[in-house]
Amino acid sequence: MRAETRGFTLVEMMVVVAIIAILAGIAYPSYMDSVRRARRADASRALMEAAAAMERYFSQNHSYAGATLGAGATDVYPGASPERFYTVSFNATPTATAYTLVATPVAGTTQASDKCGNFTLNQLSVRAVTGTGATAAECWRMN
Repeated sequence: MRAETRGFTLVEMMVVVAIIAILAGIAYPSYMDSVRRARRADASRALMEAAAAMERYFSQNHSYAGATLGAGATDVYPGASPERFYTVSFNATPTATAYTLVATPVAGTTQASDKCGNFTLNQLSVRAVTGTGATAAECWRMN
């Protein structure tokens, strides 16, 4: 009488490994897209807070001119978003009546490959993105 052996054959193990690899190949890009989409809120939050700071500056100085962004004591808003996935800057030097804020993805983060690209917001609350393949409404969506 022969003893019964238990376990998996090499072929069975290879089939399981192949199935896992296929599922991972499908799931990972979808997961990374979800991560990028969730992190877009960091850009919109930073721009909305910076715009509020600009309006406070305007109400005190009756002009946007002279407002700065960065880490200095006189800057109206920091140069980075709260979660540090974006840098915040001006598109051009603010004038007495106008400004455009830009949130640029930080190089080396997953946001650098996001289809939305840079987020912009101006004194009229006009929202835009510079990326291709996505609309401003899609990128600025908070969910």
